[in-house]
Amino acid sequence: MGFFSKLFKKSEEMEKMSNVKLAVVFYSMGGTNYELAKWAEEGAKEAGAEVRVLKVQELAPESVIEGNEGWKATVEATKDVPVATSEDLEWADAIIFSVPTRFGNMPSQMKQFLDTQGGLWASGKTINKVVSAMTSAQNPHGGQEATLLSLYTSMMHWGAIIATPGYTDPVIFGAGGNPYGTSVTVGQDGKMIEDVQAAVKHQAKRTVTVAEWVKKGNQ
Repeated sequence: MGFFSKLFKKSEEMEKMSNVKLAVVFYSMGGTNYELAKWAEEGAKEAGAEVRVLKVQELAPESVIEGNEGWKATVEATKDVPVATSEDLEWADAIIFSVPTRFGNMPSQMKQFLDTQGGLWASGKTINKVVSAMTSAQNPHGGQEATLLSLYTSMMHWGAIIATPGYTDPVIFGAGGNPYGTSVTVGQDGKMIEDVQAAVKHQAKRTVTVAEWVKKGNQ
């Protein structure tokens, strides 16, 4: 192998090493947070990240889901999405969570997933993961900020680095101006009221960028 071939190969290896691995972990009952997760995937891939889109395990009885057409449709639409595991979190340099609000808190499905990561936490494998979160509710003051803060509280215990969008780009204002993470209002028809796609993609790119800084700093 010639000098330039070796140099190119080394450069290729270094570039590969610096690629951020992102897990987008969501729970979705009506499809909104699945859509947010897919937009986050798009934004992260545009930033050069390797992405896994993952759902948390559904806990609700099948009989309850069957009685709700929107819920049933979301379960069907996400049936091929892998269920998130501890191995996925260990693999990831960064994690974006996307959940609806439940009385100003995260859904029990996501809470159980986080609560079962004690082994990962105890072994120090959650330390310095770069995390960010998104949410949705049926009205603008339905607990979006409280939901994100409830999730971030767990992340503080993890020793994770929380990368909120803040007001780092004008698209944040166009999406409602939530500095804690992208949040969206969902009408009675199940459709998003605010246009948040650009804000989600910006948040994903920012999360990847911060994770890249952390990763390069540790090399």
